[in-house]
Amino acid sequence: MSEFTVGGTDFLLDGRPVRLLSGALHYFRVHEAQWGHRLAMLRAMGLNCVETYVPWNLHEPHPGDIRDVEALGRFLDAAREAGLWAIVRPGPYICAEWENGGLPHWLKGHARTSDEVYLGQVERWFGRLLPQVVERQIDCGGPVIMVQAENEYGSYGSDAAYLLRLTELLRAQGITVPLFTSDGPEDHMLTGGSIPGVLATVNFGSDARTAFEALRRYRPDGPLMCMEFWCGWFEHWGGGPVVRDAGDAAAALREILECGASVNLYMAHGGTNFAGWAGANRGGGALHDGPLEPDVTSYDYDAPIDEYGRPTEKFWRFREVLSAYGPVAELPHAPEVLGAGGDVDLTEWASLSAVLEARGGPVHEGPVPPTFEELDVDRGLVRYEVTVPGPRQPYPLIARGLRDLAVVYVDGERAGVLTEDDVRLKEPVAGYARVELWVESLGRVNYGPRGGEAKGITGGLLHERQFLHGVRARGLRLDTLDSLDPVDSLDPLDPVDSLTGIGFGGLPEDGSTGLYRGEVSVRGAGDAVLELPGWTRGFVWVNGFNLGRYWSAGPQRTLYVPGPVLREGSNDVWVLELEEAPADGPALRLRAPDPTHENPLTTS
Repeated sequence: MSEFTVGGTDFLLDGRPVRLLSGALHYFRVHEAQWGHRLAMLRAMGLNCVETYVPWNLHEPHPGDIRDVEALGRFLDAAREAGLWAIVRPGPYICAEWENGGLPHWLKGHARTSDEVYLGQVERWFGRLLPQVVERQIDCGGPVIMVQAENEYGSYGSDAAYLLRLTELLRAQGITVPLFTSDGPEDHMLTGGSIPGVLATVNFGSDARTAFEALRRYRPDGPLMCMEFWCGWFEHWGGGPVVRDAGDAAAALREILECGASVNLYMAHGGTNFAGWAGANRGGGALHDGPLEPDVTSYDYDAPIDEYGRPTEKFWRFREVLSAYGPVAELPHAPEVLGAGGDVDLTEWASLSAVLEARGGPVHEGPVPPTFEELDVDRGLVRYEVTVPGPRQPYPLIARGLRDLAVVYVDGERAGVLTEDDVRLKEPVAGYARVELWVESLGRVNYGPRGGEAKGITGGLLHERQFLHGVRARGLRLDTLDSLDPVDSLDPLDPVDSLTGIGFGGLPEDGSTGLYRGEVSVRGAGDAVLELPGWTRGFVWVNGFNLGRYWSAGPQRTLYVPGPVLREGSNDVWVLELEEAPADGPALRLRAPDPTHENPLTTS
């Protein structure tokens, strides 16, 4: 068995200096059937290592409900088969532009501190997760060479006791390989996030020499490593495309390597935020306390390997740089692409109320609106119902502390859309009136001081200055639609679908919200693009696989359909539209991706 250690100036493998040329590839953002291809693409770029986060909330959606932690183990096995070392970053907080930074919505205590209630939950989680890592460490014949403690903690807190407790928990669970931290190359970040006796690394996108000089002021010894070289960036709904020039990124990578440092490309391959797991940021500059900026479904990240697994210009330029520092493998065969698709034939529809009746959680009645967290909704929506007493003259209706977006109905008629920045209904409401607010979470904040904030109507419902009490609420989790298993209707007389338990009927003619169902015929299953002309905002499932959120706000206009999700012949398609379907009739189209990127270094 081999031994990987941290030396005075280098990483050492069995005592010999090695340089880590790593790339970030998150197993949870790539269909499992495509892991092998993506890992082979890392080798072909000239990398010798892969790095992945682990999202706690994906694997434990309810307390004690542990789901498929073995996926991490299978991914690490795939990395070993691909000839790559592996770096694991188990959090418990991961940022990663992921829902709530990977922390479960149900956590108790003060997260990311030495609070004993919080740490008790972390210890139980590590006890279930870390065996997947421990048995795959390099000293056991596996690929794992390093494990991170927390993540960019210096950007958040200064609880040194918490960081020490995390290292103790990791060691107690059997982690024997070197631990490390990663932080921005700024004084307060390095002092807040570093741990005595633990390797410190830095994250940045350019100006490597300055960043490493900052690190050396705090850590004069140890190998240099950029744990996150930001070679691209992520995008927000309603924002513009984000692109980094390939030549500029390659020059920044070359500078890192010329400093004698190791590197982890963030991202080497970004993948996709399937199933509504995309996180959100807060604007407002350095304090991250401004408007909500939810992340798009694509996590392409302008990475060297694009969302579809294809090499970009950045791939070829990075490969040219990396080839001076180690071997590069041949490119694997490209993934299959769709042979022939076509229009999706949507034939049935169910109202949001019918979906909620069949798949919603328990009804909650109380004086004030409950939060998503109190209703155990991680990703999805909540219907709030309240009565405006009467008779009374029209007054403004206000949803205080709304997070994030609400479609409002008054006496069954749509009355408007509210947002966090616009919480007052445009037209005043007179009493007596029945009001429904369908509130959607656009993603919990994954970075900054407002991580973990509650979703829903968090400050009460007001009619003018008067609180409206007697609120009825019911949540709909997205994951209840991932399965086609039968669910009994609450009313045995309702005509419900025998498979899903949902009361489907014919298509509406007015662009109604709701769940649309249909089929698309496929010949030559492979990677595909789903076009959604005229749709406003919602989610799409293909054969029970949630492709993620679509939104006409852009910049993302289509959804990626992984080839392994499709099957020859007929494929089931569900569309959950939450605001407004196309007025001229629902339309979707499945097509092959655009042609692959060409290598600019060999193409005239």
